[in-house]
Amino acid sequence: MGPFEYIVEKIDGDYALLRRTDIQDDSLITVARALLPEETDEGVRLLWENLEYSVIE
Repeated sequence: MGPFEYIVEKIDGDYALLRRTDIQDDSLITVARALLPEETDEGVRLLWENLEYSVIE
């Protein structure tokens, strides 16, 4: 599966709420911040591929 594109909608303590951008879906997923790149912040675009998240420049 994948790759999938996400945008970080909100940082909530140790978790981030992500929204997929490559499909029309308004649901958010919760991901532990420990699984995300260190530079992750609200508004950052992420790519999920091969079970890893990376920042899209």
